[in-house]
Amino acid sequence: MRNAPTILHLDMDAFFAAVEQASKPSLRGKAVVVGGLGPRGVVATASYEARVFGVHSAMPMAQARRLAPNAAYLVPRFTLYRAISEQVMALLRELSPLVEPLSLDEAFVDLEAGGAAWDAESARRAGQKLRADIRAVTGLTGSVGLAASKMLAKIASEQAKPDGLVLIEPGTERDMLAPMPVRTLPGVGPATGDHLRRAGITTVRELAEAGEDELVRLLGKAHGQALYAMAHARDERPVVAEREAKSVSVEDTYDVDIHDRLRVGLEVQRLADRCVRRLRGAGLSGRTIVLKVRRYDFSTLTRSETLRGPTDDPAVIREAAARLLDSVDTTGGVRLLGVGVSGLADYTQEDLFAQAMPVRVAEEPEEAAVEAEAEQPEAAERHWRAGQDVRHAEYGPGWVQGSGLGRVTVRFETPQSEPGRVRTFFVDDPALSSADPLPLVADLSHPPTRLGPPDSARHGAPPRTPVEAGVGVGSGVGEETGVGKEFGVRVESDVREESLAPDGVCVSDQARVPGEAGVPDGARASDEVPVPEDVRAPKRPVFRKKPADGEGAPFRELPGSGQRP
Repeated sequence: MRNAPTILHLDMDAFFAAVEQASKPSLRGKAVVVGGLGPRGVVATASYEARVFGVHSAMPMAQARRLAPNAAYLVPRFTLYRAISEQVMALLRELSPLVEPLSLDEAFVDLEAGGAAWDAESARRAGQKLRADIRAVTGLTGSVGLAASKMLAKIASEQAKPDGLVLIEPGTERDMLAPMPVRTLPGVGPATGDHLRRAGITTVRELAEAGEDELVRLLGKAHGQALYAMAHARDERPVVAEREAKSVSVEDTYDVDIHDRLRVGLEVQRLADRCVRRLRGAGLSGRTIVLKVRRYDFSTLTRSETLRGPTDDPAVIREAAARLLDSVDTTGGVRLLGVGVSGLADYTQEDLFAQAMPVRVAEEPEEAAVEAEAEQPEAAERHWRAGQDVRHAEYGPGWVQGSGLGRVTVRFETPQSEPGRVRTFFVDDPALSSADPLPLVADLSHPPTRLGPPDSARHGAPPRTPVEAGVGVGSGVGEETGVGKEFGVRVESDVREESLAPDGVCVSDQARVPGEAGVPDGARASDEVPVPEDVRAPKRPVFRKKPADGEGAPFRELPGSGQRP
């Protein structure tokens, strides 16, 4: 180990959720959960406001909805996340040529290799400058750990969260690690932690005192020796700029178990084609084809076949995956399928035997796929996902707050605007279209136009109570993309009544409806956006009821309102 804390570990704070909050002003300071919104989806990232309720990464989405029913539930936007990640990684490469990315939001940097730091003081200055540069370029925050080894730098960044910097001085490592739980060390998961706990080992100090022989007896030679070294703060791993990929794979989890064997085969072919696209995108090929099947009872089966040479031919990989599927019993249903390729190389060697019969094996399922597709009715409406970027011909850019029952609710705001207004459209409205994400940081030469008073819930503010935070997007009230109640407004019957205020009425984040349950007296209306005089609503809020006689019936006037929609 080196004698200066010149290894830096950067971990962006709640990255996916922070990007969503930065791009959607109405969600700043509120609970946001990003992940799969289906019944079998999992949480990818939860904002710090959502973590107050116990929501965390890798949690089933259904459980997260029970813990935080009023949070905003959004689908990931990986195109935007990758673009911001590239900006962050570019800043890291300005510090040193040795940058080891671990994921989109996490990386190690060897500051000494780039001459950016040589002692504790210079390392601290480099870390502080990096955090300031990230905030200026992306508008986001990251936590920085500095230490003499990769293991300690990662532990330091965890202690620095959120939006902090922790430097571990050389010589203090063992004293710092001693009282920490064994789960702090990398490689100690729930199973290993329970095994050590049963042996009476719960802290890093007890792990170091147990001795190497005892740890080898408990955990095996490789794992035991590695943990003993880490307990003594020894980690000689270097920062590696380029890590070689070992495999390329894709997999899908299905909302409903697949029982039809023909459809299972078609899904495997589709996954094989996606895997080939990833292979070719990376300029790689492979010779070992892997099929993963998770059945209805959560049992997972893996089958593999090694070809005579590496290939990136989709017909060859499809055929190999189909042969592997023949050896798997899918009776009872399949909940997950995956296709992968390992044994990677940067050249190809065609499998002549596999290509000898591509027509008979590969085309038959394709014909069946065409027939199955012909039997299905044409889609009657477009599908809008919660969090999706859209643009309206009249109202400009916005994002989908939810959809269902033939309607789509859109909040019109940009990263540089104040919290925007909500409007509801038919899902097939020709004026509404998908759009590319907007940059999080505006060009300073073109300052944004103010749309209203400042939002009281600024980004980075301490978490508010569920009542203060309002009712979030996608609380799961009976529709496919998770449209929930409007922020702070109670919906009495069904989602059809959501956001159906007359044109010009602003349904704000903290709108207060007199007499409505669940909204305390004195609730703030600070998030409300001013409405022009010619379309301003009357002082008494007016809401429209459901059609009385079916979908096309006119809306009825509420007694005493004096208004007709």
